Amino acid sequence: MSHLSERPEKPVVGVSMPHESAVLHVTGTALYTDDLVYRTKDTLHAYPVQVMKTRGRITALRTEPALAVPGVVRVLTVADVPGVNDAGMKHDEPLFPDEVMFHGHAVAWVLGETLEAARLGAAAVEVDLDELPSVITLKEAIAAESFHGARPVMVTGDVDAGFADSTHVFSGEFQFSDQEHFYLETHAALAYIDEAEQVFIQSSTQHPSETQEIVAHVLGLHSHEVTVQCLRMGGGFGGKEMQPHGFAAIAALGAKLTGRPVRVRLNRTQDLTMSGKRHGFHADWKIGFDADGRIQALDATLTADGGWSLDLSEPVCARALCHIDNTYWIPNARVAGRIAKTNKVSNTAFRGFGGPQGMLVIEDILGRVAPLLGLDAMELRKRNFYQPGLGQATPYGQPVPQAERIAAVWQQVENDGGIADRKREIAAFNAAHPHTKRALAITGIKFGISFNLTAFNQAGALVLIYKDGSVLINHGGTEMGQGLHTKMLQVAATTLGIPLHKVRLAPTRTDKVPNTSATAASSGADLNGGAVKNACEQLRARLLQVAASRLGSNASDVRIVDGVARTLGSDQELAWDDLVHTAYFQRVQLSASGYYRTEGLHWDAKSFRGSPFKYFSYGAAAAEVEVDGFTGAYRIRRVDIVHDVGDSLSPMIDIGQVEGGFVQGAGWLTLEDMRWDTSDGPNRGRLLTQAASTYKLPSFSEMPEEFNVTLMENATEEGAVYGSKAVGEPPLMLAFCVREALRQAAASFGPAGVSVELAAPATPEAVFWAIESVREKADVRSGDGQAPDDSEIRTDTSALSNA
Repeated sequence: MSHLSERPEKPVVGVSMPHESAVLHVTGTALYTDDLVYRTKDTLHAYPVQVMKTRGRITALRTEPALAVPGVVRVLTVADVPGVNDAGMKHDEPLFPDEVMFHGHAVAWVLGETLEAARLGAAAVEVDLDELPSVITLKEAIAAESFHGARPVMVTGDVDAGFADSTHVFSGEFQFSDQEHFYLETHAALAYIDEAEQVFIQSSTQHPSETQEIVAHVLGLHSHEVTVQCLRMGGGFGGKEMQPHGFAAIAALGAKLTGRPVRVRLNRTQDLTMSGKRHGFHADWKIGFDADGRIQALDATLTADGGWSLDLSEPVCARALCHIDNTYWIPNARVAGRIAKTNKVSNTAFRGFGGPQGMLVIEDILGRVAPLLGLDAMELRKRNFYQPGLGQATPYGQPVPQAERIAAVWQQVENDGGIADRKREIAAFNAAHPHTKRALAITGIKFGISFNLTAFNQAGALVLIYKDGSVLINHGGTEMGQGLHTKMLQVAATTLGIPLHKVRLAPTRTDKVPNTSATAASSGADLNGGAVKNACEQLRARLLQVAASRLGSNASDVRIVDGVARTLGSDQELAWDDLVHTAYFQRVQLSASGYYRTEGLHWDAKSFRGSPFKYFSYGAAAAEVEVDGFTGAYRIRRVDIVHDVGDSLSPMIDIGQVEGGFVQGAGWLTLEDMRWDTSDGPNRGRLLTQAASTYKLPSFSEMPEEFNVTLMENATEEGAVYGSKAVGEPPLMLAFCVREALRQAAASFGPAGVSVELAAPATPEAVFWAIESVREKADVRSGDGQAPDDSEIRTDTSALSNA
């Protein structure tokens, strides 16, 4: 076992415990960025001047009317920027634009003594616009060849030969929706300037170091003149990785110009209309199978809806390509990626970061062609799993370690969920109920863990031990409810060999741990845990020397367990507090800076080859649904999940992450139907689903009636901290099973062998139209009393296009 993954005697990691802020959350005493306004004197409130047109060149911006509004202090415009007028890392997101690029684009900000004064001032600002043509939908962008950013191509094997050797070849297209983050806390920032002209910003950000960098270049400062702190976020999901920077820059600019604290806090409508979503995708595909239903070749083009600027679209697109194989070996593949430039908000990171989009394409393909191949969808999937010991690699050239876990988690779901018996029960139910159908589907996942950009796979930490034996840890990760801080406390206590109550965690801030990566890519515990462990190991090594001198032994023979240092084979012991006290008086350093970098990664973005991931997380899920044939309404009767988190650092936290990720994935795939005005009318480009009243989120009524989550046992990951694996993103993709169960339930309303198209999201309306399509096919077949023969069924591609 590696040093990184080895656990000591009586570790605190692996113990189920509540979230470190759970009591604060449920009692309402947890502080978030905007709560700090009420503890800050003389705060000004910022309000955006949004232009409710989709695209146009600004010909005039009159701010004088706003200054006449009582309580308005200042209007921020491009003329006020002392540094670089840009809020993006790609330098394509002007903080104050001269061209409106999406409906609701903010072109100026008003500062007021009260939020209401700032709102009235913003409404008084006059903007003249020379309107320009706009591109809203992916299909419009593709037709207009409106693209930006890199256009990667992933190739493996001989695709043409693969198709030539295929017995069955199918082709089609698939377009699926974007998704709103809908975190409970909207974007927020609070900035003030201290007596030394240092800028201090409280920000709801997943990437404090990048927020610091953007604010510094907007203000024309160096990074050491800007400090960013994040207490906690009320949710992030990737929506606060890149997009908080501009809002923090507005607050900082306002504070710099007025000398007073400035607060930016978007209301829900502003957040929905100004911030980016999960990328919607369009896929064109062609796939070939041999006579046994094994994939021989895949040729696909994935187009991501990037919105008006690049943001993180390039790495999102790259990750989608890297995950199109999911759990399946594809010997010959050619997959191209491109990013559509549309006049919508700039889409950004969202839990899974392109992985769900890539994996959904292959899962949709298999779900659609299984009936045409005359195979049960579960069997088709199993036949194409990566197999251990055969030297199979991903289409980008990375070997697949632990491939046996793909089948292992699947088999455990089948066994624990009693799948065989339930399928027989479902068949009997469906035979007896012509207007209500049930179905059960299983899907698996293989998700790569690490940042696409190799340089981001590093982290730092600062650990301080005080004379009384108490410990304070600082690390670069941010807490958005996912339990990262809880795990870091457990890692520190385990490494030092002390009880958990001895350790406290400080808020994340850039003047304690510099140059941190975003808390994203499911890497928060891996990276920051490695850094915290490294810092604590340095301290423990020093303290073992002190203990050895007191106990009269060699340091290698001393163990610190439960806050007591003991020599092996001896009754002598030294309490932690006494040990620390002794170390202080021996002038032993009681602070340490830790560092961790993920080893073994390499990636060539141009050739699209390499090993970009440290390891893969695996999982499988089964969903049983019941569908009403008259309305398409459905309910999820039961879900069974087996998920690989290695050796869990905190089992209760991890099970919560699996449950939450699954539900969020099910929301994306079945409920969350984002709509935009695509007409040529005056509101073209407007987001129509601007509130919880029109954007359907999963609630208690959508929860599975029975929800079983099991963490895979004996699953140590040698290359990660204390043998654990990431858990933040992978479970979201377990929800594919819900959509596939709905597809199969819809198919049950018609004859066998029918390929069912199903929209994503598969709303009740979409399910109803899928059922109607199946019924129409049944009518066609019954017209002459005969079904097409097998060859016609298996090669029919006319049904495989989804506008």
